This record gives sequence, structure tokens and C-alpha cells, in this order.
Amino acid sequence: MPLQQRFTDTSACAQVIADRLGPDLRVAAPLGLGKPHGLLNALYALIKAQPARSLTLYTALSLTRPRPRPGLEARFLEPFLARHFGEDCVDPEYALDQARDALPANVAVHEFYMQSGVMLHSGSAQRSYISQNYTHVARDLAVQDINLLVQLVARRETPDGVRYSLSCNPDLTLDFLERAVASGKPRPLCVAVVHPDLPYLSGHAEVPQDYFDIELAPRHAAPLFALPRQPVSVAEYALGLHASALVRDGGCLQIGIGALSDALVQSLLLRQRHNLAWRAALEALDTGYVSHTLALQIGGMEPLRQGLYGASEMVMDGFMHLQRGGILKRRSWDNLALERAAVAGRLPDDAPGGHYLRGAFFLGSRELYRWLDETEAADPDAIDMCRVSNVNQLYGDHQVLAALQRRGARFFNTCMMATLTGAAVSDGLEDGHVVSGVGGQYNFVAMAHELADGRSILLLRSTRDGPHGVETNIRFNYGNTTIPRHLRDLFVTEYGVADLRGKTDEECIEAMLSVCDARFVDALAAEAKAHGKLRADFAIPDAWRSHRPEALAEALAPLKARGLAPTFPFGSDFTEVEQRLLPALGWLQRGSRTWRGRLAIARAWLQPGAAVDGEVEALARMGFGQAATLSDRVQRRLLQAALRQATR
Repeated sequence: MPLQQRFTDTSACAQVIADRLGPDLRVAAPLGLGKPHGLLNALYALIKAQPARSLTLYTALSLTRPRPRPGLEARFLEPFLARHFGEDCVDPEYALDQARDALPANVAVHEFYMQSGVMLHSGSAQRSYISQNYTHVARDLAVQDINLLVQLVARRETPDGVRYSLSCNPDLTLDFLERAVASGKPRPLCVAVVHPDLPYLSGHAEVPQDYFDIELAPRHAAPLFALPRQPVSVAEYALGLHASALVRDGGCLQIGIGALSDALVQSLLLRQRHNLAWRAALEALDTGYVSHTLALQIGGMEPLRQGLYGASEMVMDGFMHLQRGGILKRRSWDNLALERAAVAGRLPDDAPGGHYLRGAFFLGSRELYRWLDETEAADPDAIDMCRVSNVNQLYGDHQVLAALQRRGARFFNTCMMATLTGAAVSDGLEDGHVVSGVGGQYNFVAMAHELADGRSILLLRSTRDGPHGVETNIRFNYGNTTIPRHLRDLFVTEYGVADLRGKTDEECIEAMLSVCDARFVDALAAEAKAHGKLRADFAIPDAWRSHRPEALAEALAPLKARGLAPTFPFGSDFTEVEQRLLPALGWLQRGSRTWRGRLAIARAWLQPGAAVDGEVEALARMGFGQAATLSDRVQRRLLQAALRQATR
């Protein structure tokens, strides 16, 4: 059946939608990249201008560009953001308004996962947040009387007619529409917004022309949202090295996004390409020999010759680097071959074809989007973008097949904090404020316990910079948890690995203390003893007292000297001058949080010391070539001091 209507004008399309659906729009939009910002902005503007109408939006991860604070942060970020995202980048206006509690009374926005920290101080977002497992969203949406679904798609002309790819977001659309129809409710109006740069991925992500009621192909498409690549610190490299030894050759891998995941990916590449250097670095870090012991039990120390299979709700840059590095290459069989293998009780190791990466949504750099496009053209079976229910769980008719695909699974996720008894804090604070959301983390942790040889591995920085200085991320207890302690498994910090599976509370506490920062281990042990969870005569081993940042730097110095642990392992979106500025601005940011830090900044401002290489270029990049006003001169001197401190 042909499309009912096609548009190239976004405002006209929005008006037709509003007229067709009546005064109350109840809209579902994909998370992340798949949200058509232009159309949503047009609908939002239309509703704002007509108070008699209403708009209720169900979505997640509304991506907006950072909003730098005035001063040095703005001087650094504004030129970078304009260059990286492009002048034509479009933010979702409802998200900007919600962040400052300025949504009109006739608009409600419900998210089940928020851009990390962005909505922490928005009362509207905090009240409207829906706490859900990723795999429960389609079920819960089906009862919300949704009358409109909008989605960014890729379009292809074929001999059999027009085809669409849900591309970056087949995750919830397929499940939601099936459930909505099965519940007896009318099928929502479905609008495909075509983006010319969105990779066309076939397979499960592909749908026929009549799947959508309206096609909008705007005359001008805003650039796709691309995440900047992040720096990786020494502590994060240490964490990644410990984690990389837990991966089993021939197994399955799930990873998230961010610096910790980049550190893990780079460490896996080191294990593959520079195995002796990788082993030496791990040995220098592994003072208690725990990582080596666990590697022999559940992971490995050798290069990954069989390779890995990827099954991750999110496909990000790390998988691209692993595929290029010859690690992501173990292919799964098609359904028929897997069914036959399951009946025979075996998985044939010489079956041809299949995919080596399965995901539910993708988000990353422009390089990732190009790689996806090129991979589809060269090897259309390689990547299977599909519904989240086929990635994040084992239930249903694909349970046996998924278990076979995910043999030796290592599901890596990050958390903000952990308790000594093994609960994890990933989504919010104990006062109820939501930082991000549960997403699929609980799904993967639970799935690891269901698989015969699966393991859940939570990555955790042992400390953070708080308002009063350095604080521990390992707590005796915490008032909000994302992963309950009865699902405890493996935790990894920069100081090692804590294996908690099947252990007593006291054994768990000892294991978690062994991966703490030494500055907090005595207080945590004393708290556990005070609550009767740790024996009174327990003594902290001397080896744990070396768990300090300076010890990490010393252990990884040889790796750094060889250039195998660069600050930006996969390239940087920052110029060389901007990369010199980052440590200086970081020093100022950290110092400004405490009175000791502010005192150190004041001393440096009064006595900045000798000029350093690249200082003139760095000052010019920040617009301080000629500081005309008193405020400019003060900021210039402050930046000079920071540049000189950061090189010490």
C-alpha cells in the first residue's frame, strides 16, 4: 500500500498531524539519535501557541549540546561546540525548556532514561521520570493511548519499492507497535522522518513502505548528533586493564559508553596486539595477584584468537575499534542453524555467515556512522540491529538461541557507587533525584546470572571529586540502589577486581575493601565492624595501603612512555592547543570545589611561575591575546597559572 502522504516541509507536516489527531497529541519517540528534532520542535511550537491543545511525549535520552557556564568554560567550549556539532545542529526545544522548568502547562514530557546529570535540577523532569527496565518500556507504552509515533529513518529505493531502515533505533518501535495492536487499541499514526546521513542497516531493522503512514523528507537535514571522544585518565586505564583480563576468548561482550569503556576497549587491543606489555602493566597493578587468578579462572591472558561476539543494547565506537583490531569477529549462526544445533545439543564451529554484532540502538562519533554504512555495503550480515527484547533478555522463543550466541558472556556496565555488600548505584541519588535511569543495566546483570558461564562486571571509579574534596564511591550502605546486592557478581575499580558471587556478606566486604582507595579503607572497615558485618579483629593488609593515585601512575609509567596508553586512545575532536588547555581547566575546576583548592589557585595566581611551551597559543585560543578589560586580565592571569600548574 503506498504512503498516504509525503512532505518536504516540516511545519506543514506538523500542522497536518495536529489537524488529523485532534487537540491531544500523545507521542512516542525513540531514545537518542532516532528522535526527529525538527518535527518534534515544530509540534512543540504549535502546541505552545495553542493552550487548548496538549502534548504528552514519551521518550528517553533527549540529546542536547552542553550549555557552558560563563567565563573560562564558555571561552573554551563555545568555539569547540560550534565546530563539532555544526552551526545547523538542532536541539530538542522541549528538553531545553524542561531543563529550566519552563515547559508550558499543556505539555508533559516523560523519560525513562535521561542524559546523565542534565535534568538533575529540573523539578519537572524529576517528577515526570518513569523508572523502567528497558525491556518493559514497550509493554508500558502500549497502555498509554499513544496516537503518534515519530522516528528518524534511512530510506532506500529497491526493485520491490521503497524500504525503510529503523537504523539507529529498532529497539522499541517494533515491540511497541506489536503490543499496541495486540491490546486492541488503534495503531498510532506512524511518521518516518528521512535523514540522508543515517546509515541504512538491513535485516531486522528493515521495514516495508507501508509500515509508516507519513513520510517527511525535509529539504534541509540537521547534522546527526555525534558524541565527542573523551580523554582516558591513568586511573581509568588501570581499571580497563583489570577488566580486560576477565574476557574469555570466543565469548560474548556487552559494553557501554564513556571513558571507562574506552579504557576497556584499548586494554583489549593491547592484550591482542602488545600482549607482553599488557601483561607487564597488569602485573605492576595486580599487587594481590587477584586479577591474574581470576583471569586464569574465568578470563584469559592470551590474545583473543577466536575473537568475540558482540551483543549490546548500545552499539558504540568501541565495537568498531574491536572489529578493526581483529577481536570482534566470532559470528553467530542464522536461526535455522542455531535451532538445529540446539536440538543436537551442540553449536557447530564451522558454520558460514551470520553476524558478529547485535545491538538495539547506536550512538557515537561520525566515524562510527561511516563505519556502519561501509560495513553494511561490504558485509550486510555483519551487524544485526534489532528489537531490544532480542538483545537484553533471554525470555521467549529465542531463549535457547540467545544462550548459545552468548556463551562466555561478559556484560560490562558502569555504576556511580557501590556498597560493601555488593549493591550498585547507577541511576540516582538517595534523596530520590534521578541522574540518568536504569536503562538495560538490570537486564544484563540478571541475564549474566541466567547464563551458565555468564558474568556481570560493574566498572566503578573508586573515588570522585566532591564539594569537600575527594570522596569514596564505595559506601557501607546507600539509600538508593539500581542493582540489589543479591545480584552481586564482579566489581572492578582501578585497584583491582572484587569477586562477590556466592560469597558471604563478610567475604564481600573484604573483597570490596581490597579495591578501595587507601585513603578511605580504614573508615569503611570501621563502619562495617560497627554494624557487626566485619569481625572485630580484621586488619587491613599492607598491600591495600598502596592503593593510591601515585602508585597507579608509577605502575603505568612504562606503558605511557611507550605511547600505549594515550590520553585520547581513539583520536580526539579537540585540537592540539585545546588538548593542552584541558588539564589546566580541569585543575581549576577541581580546585574551585574546596577551600584548600581555592587557596592553591590563589597562590598560583599570585605566583604563577615561569611560562610553559604552548602558553601563547593557548591564551590566544581562549581569546586572551589582548586582555582589554579588568575581568579579562584577571581570567588571563588565572589561566596562565593553571597552564603552568598543570605541567608540573
